[in-house]
Amino acid sequence: MDSAEERTPELRTLQQKVEYMVEETFPGQKISGRFFADLVRERGGSLSHSYFSNILAGKVTQPSEDILKALGLGFGVDWRFFKEESEVVDDVVAGLQFLAMRRTGEISGVAGRGLDEDGLPPELLQFALSLLEDAKGRQGAADGGGVHGESEQ
Repeated sequence: MDSAEERTPELRTLQQKVEYMVEETFPGQKISGRFFADLVRERGGSLSHSYFSNILAGKVTQPSEDILKALGLGFGVDWRFFKEESEVVDDVVAGLQFLAMRRTGEISGVAGRGLDEDGLPPELLQFALSLLEDAKGRQGAADGGGVHGESEQ
C-alpha cells in the first residue's frame, strides 16, 4: 500500500464521511440508497433511501441526531463519527485501516493483555498502526534502498 493511501483522509463534510464509509465498509461494491436504508432498518433504525442518496449527493449537510444514529447503525460505527468536528473520526479511520491490513495479511494477529470487552483503545490501535508503518518503511529501505545509496520513494 502506498503511504499516501494509509494516511488519514480529510473527512470534514458529512458527504466525505459517508462516501469514505461506503468505500471502506463495502469495498468494490456499488451501494444503493435502498440497500443502505434496508440495512439500517434491519439493525433497528430508520432512514429513507432518498435521504441517504441526498447525503451522498451533498444536498444534506446538517441532519438530525436521529439520522446520524441511523448512519452509525448502517455502517456499524459510533454515530458521533458523522457529527461536525467529530472527535471519533481519527479513531474510526484507524480502526478501518487496521481491519484492512488484517484482511490483506499485513497483520496476522494481535494479542493484548488486560483488554476489556471494548478491545484495543484507539490510542493503542493508532500506535500499532504507526509501528507497522515504520516497520514497512525499514523493510522497504532494506529491500530496495541498498543499491549504491539509491532509495525508494
